[in-house]
Amino acid sequence: MARIDWPGLMRAGISGHGLRPDEFWVLTPAELHLILGDPISSAPLGRGGLEALMRAYPDTPYGNNEDQIHDSL
Repeated sequence: MARIDWPGLMRAGISGHGLRPDEFWVLTPAELHLILGDPISSAPLGRGGLEALMRAYPDTPYGNNEDQIHDSL
């Protein structure tokens, strides 16, 4: 069984995120995971990724979106 790094989790929650000890200890594992984030997940969307999405899905004038939706179906 993997050991849980309680001191590291406490440092991250209390020092890194400003939780009080009583707030830390009442968190469920899911809430703690949500607050601390997933270290394996990808980085947040950067400027280049946003620009690529904007090129792929440009804003269109009102009324044209429905035509594009039906064309893609």
